Amino acid sequence: MNNLKKIAVAAAVLCSALGAQAQEINPSWYIQPSINAMKPDSDFSTDKTGYGAGLRFGKPVSPDWDIQLGTTYARSKDGGRRYQQNTLGVDGLYMFNRGPSFSPFVLVGAGMQRDKDTGPLGERSKSSPYVNLGLGFQSKLSDQWSTQVDVRNVHGFLRGNTFDQSKSSNWYVNVGLNYAFDKPPTPAAPPPPPPPVREEVVVVVPPPPPPPPARFEKVTMAATELFAFDSAKLGPTQTKLDEIARVLNAAPDVNNVVVSGYADRIGTAKYNLKLSQQRADAVKEYLVAHGVAANRLSAEGKGSTSPVVTCDNKKRADLIKCLEPNRRVEVEQITIERRVQ
Repeated sequence: MNNLKKIAVAAAVLCSALGAQAQEINPSWYIQPSINAMKPDSDFSTDKTGYGAGLRFGKPVSPDWDIQLGTTYARSKDGGRRYQQNTLGVDGLYMFNRGPSFSPFVLVGAGMQRDKDTGPLGERSKSSPYVNLGLGFQSKLSDQWSTQVDVRNVHGFLRGNTFDQSKSSNWYVNVGLNYAFDKPPTPAAPPPPPPPVREEVVVVVPPPPPPPPARFEKVTMAATELFAFDSAKLGPTQTKLDEIARVLNAAPDVNNVVVSGYADRIGTAKYNLKLSQQRADAVKEYLVAHGVAANRLSAEGKGSTSPVVTCDNKKRADLIKCLEPNRRVEVEQITIERRVQ
């Protein structure tokens, strides 16, 4: 595959892969001077790559199509062999999209070509019709300037018996510079929004419904917070005591709340009484620290009286575990009568 055909394949891949947002077209006519490289058909006296120039006039006729009319000239030399071609025709460019900076297209066209060949058989020339097919892109530089690059195959139908072949296939790479005679039209400003319609809305607010009849609810709070064995120190988290403090602070008319501390039967009665009093005092101090007035509380130590469980375990560890419920602090059940809606 020769170099021009490789360029054609690359242009086809580029045009199919790239795209951009559509934009408004400039309907102005434009002029396009160009330079080109030509690879002649191998049936002519030389197929060496030659160079030339061209001039076209073009115009966008729809969002998808441009039309271009013009002429090209290219010449190839290889020692004493020479070949040149002039074309005059019209092309239609189908734009895949019209991007703000890149617009790929496929082109089809037709016209007349003039082939002049100088070789071993002397000089031969003939005018014949042609069709061409190609790919390319336009790249916008400004409102009026853009570039165009395309690769095309000019397929000629050689008339008469001037040449040994009846058809020709020349490849071209064209690079042109487009200049639009007019700038693109300025987009019309959108119409101003209609003035807001002032409407007066009268909102009738109904009177609030009468409150439901009051009812009374009894709330009973009780809590047991266990201490470690042989200890009157409260643990770090006291969820139940926090709840009791919240309820008492919400009901300041509740007074004479009795906090009773208990111990198990292990140890002397005197020691257990002292320990239970320390436990009751610890709970009272906790409630006072959480906002409950001290004069609303009283603390009593009751030693090992009123056991919850009775245990006869022989091993000390088992006995301590069994008697665990007896080591407790009780806040007498608080009955709070409050009015709720």
